[in-house]
Parts: sequence; C-alpha cells; structure tokens
Amino acid sequence: MDFEFSQEELAYRDELVEMLARELPADWDGFFAEDRSSLAFSREFCRKLGATGDLTVGWPREFGGQDAGLWKQTILREELTAAGEPRGPQYMNLNYIGPLIMRYGTPEQQARFLPPMARGEVIWTQGFSEPDAGSDLASLRTLAEDRGDHFTIRGQKIWSSYADSPADWCLLLARTRTDAGRGEGYSVFLVDMTLPGVTVRPIESMAGWHEFNEIFFDDAVVSRDCLLGPQDGGWKIITAGLTFERIGIPRYARAQRVVERLCAYVQEQGWAGDPDVRRKLADLRIRCEAARLLAYRAISLQAAGEVPAVDASLARVHATLLEQAVGHVGMEILGASGRLGDRHEPHAPLRGLVRQQWVHNISATIGSGTLEIQKNIIARGGLGLPRSD
Repeated sequence: MDFEFSQEELAYRDELVEMLARELPADWDGFFAEDRSSLAFSREFCRKLGATGDLTVGWPREFGGQDAGLWKQTILREELTAAGEPRGPQYMNLNYIGPLIMRYGTPEQQARFLPPMARGEVIWTQGFSEPDAGSDLASLRTLAEDRGDHFTIRGQKIWSSYADSPADWCLLLARTRTDAGRGEGYSVFLVDMTLPGVTVRPIESMAGWHEFNEIFFDDAVVSRDCLLGPQDGGWKIITAGLTFERIGIPRYARAQRVVERLCAYVQEQGWAGDPDVRRKLADLRIRCEAARLLAYRAISLQAAGEVPAVDASLARVHATLLEQAVGHVGMEILGASGRLGDRHEPHAPLRGLVRQQWVHNISATIGSGTLEIQKNIIARGGLGLPRSD
C-alpha cells in the first residue's frame, strides 16, 4: 500500500507545526503533565482551532468541518498528539463521538450536537465500563427504563475520562431489555451531565492529577430525543465507536516524539557510542514505524466507509505496547535520574518527559478494551478461531 502524503497534505503539516510553535506555551509539557491548569488552556486552544475550522478539518462541511477527508484529519491528530495533545478531553468528541452521531444520529441530533463540537465549545465523557463490566462489557447492569417520552436511568459507570472537567455530555451505554441475549438489548444515550440524578466522583491516580471518574445515575430522566440510533440496537453503535477510538489516537506519534528527544539527550550526554543504548533506541524507532503503518491500514479502511474492527485492534495492540516500551526503555537508559518527574526539578532529564511517558502509559493496554480483548477480536474476527468455552 502507498501511504505517501500529497504536497498539499505535507504543506498542511508544516502549517500545523508552525501554529503549535506559536500557540503552545514555552513550558508546555502536554495535557497529561501534572498540572490541571492545562485544562483551561485546552478549552481556549480548541476554540481557536474551531474558529479556523481546523478542529474538525476532516468532517463534512454540513457538520462544521472542511471536507478535507480523514487523512488530513490524521495529520492533525498526529501533530497534536506528538505535541502533548493540547485538545485535552475533546479528542473524544472528534475521534468517535461526533462520527457516531454523524453515522447513527437523526438530523435533529446532528444539528444539535455537532456544531458545538466543531466550535470546540463542549466536553464529552463516555459511560461504558462498570465495576463488574469492564472487559466483559456485555455484562453491564445500568438500566434505562422506557417511560414513553423519556427513559429513567439507574446504575453506575467507572473509568469515565474527564467527567469532572466538567464534561457537558456523556455517551452512555445502558440496558433497555433485561431478557435479551448477549450483545442484544442495549441502547446508546446522549446524556446531559447537569441532569438531576447524575453524580460524578473522581478516582485518584498514582500518576498525578486524575482523569478517571465514576458516574452514578439515580433515576436520571433522559428524553427520548437523546436516544442515539435504534432502541435495543446500541451494541453495533458502541462497537463502531470503540473501533474509531482505537485508531483515532495516534499513540505512535507521541512515542516517536519522545524517542526523538531521548536520542538527542543521549547524544548530548555522550552516550551514543554505547551499543546497547543504540540497539534499544533503534528498536523503538522501528516499532514506531510499524505502529504507524498498521494504523494507516486501519485508517484507509475507515476512509473507505468500513468499520475496521480487526485492523483497529491490531494497530491498538502495537501502539499501546510501543508506548509502554518507550517509557520502560527510556527509564533504563536514564537510570535513577529518570525518576525525577517534576518539570521544576533542576536535575530532571528532559523535564521529566520520560517518567511522564512511563507512568501515564501503565494503563495504555487496558483502556478502550484490554490487550486480551484486542487479541480476542483479532483471533475471532481476523483468524476465524472459535470462542473458547
């Protein structure tokens, strides 16, 4: 396959690099740095991107985009992710929640929800996993009872990213039938997070300031016009959403940026002649390229209108393992000083970048479906292997 970018696309990448150099603060360490002030910057940054149309450059014009296509959107994702994701929580709106509303939403829902996303005005969270339904999402218990013109929702969600940012809306998966078989009887809702009966509880993290939360629904009343897609047909929607999410974050781009900075530091310190260090860095660089090409294959299928579940899982496996490997190898090379993670610590190598990479990617092989789930999707959907008893 030929994944070469056109001259126009390459010029767009150059424009993005120049824009980021101009807009990002001099001490920007990425959205996931241990400093919540990045959230306020992220909101303003997204509004600026929204004003120029770059936030949703690949979306159709009718939904607030520029009709530039998925590949141009991929360039945007790569450069922003490599720079530490200044969009913050809004990557979820752009990568999969918005596209789901385009694909499954009514014209009224599209007109209501997509323009604010394109303008960078709203933050969404997701309500998928539960305390007893993580990897086995089909066992979820949150119940949405049909009351005619509305649904009453009761249950608990966990690991909901940025719900306390605060998020304005939640993409929620809940049961609407308790007598249905596995993979049936689920529905997707677009839930206003300010509704009575919706409570958010932060989950503290060993990695610094948290991003995960619990959400409790205590008889929250959600109007029927916030049902996304057909009632009881939510499993197909969420499967598509998770597929888009898995390839919507170019983790290889951030990993490559960290490797580049680590290589420069190794040269500065005079360690480049060490054959073990050279071998480790070369291996990481090769893995970055492999992860990129696997992602591009899945993106090419999505651009053709498909939902590339198997290819997205393949790309996800390689990208998340790569992210963790960059952190581990970086810590091995830096030694004890690599554990200094505060950017204000004068002796912290690379302003704590490697430690940040190491700590924040511990959960990389869990989110959006664990590594085991990805392998099961590949085994059954790609290789045709049977489900084990």
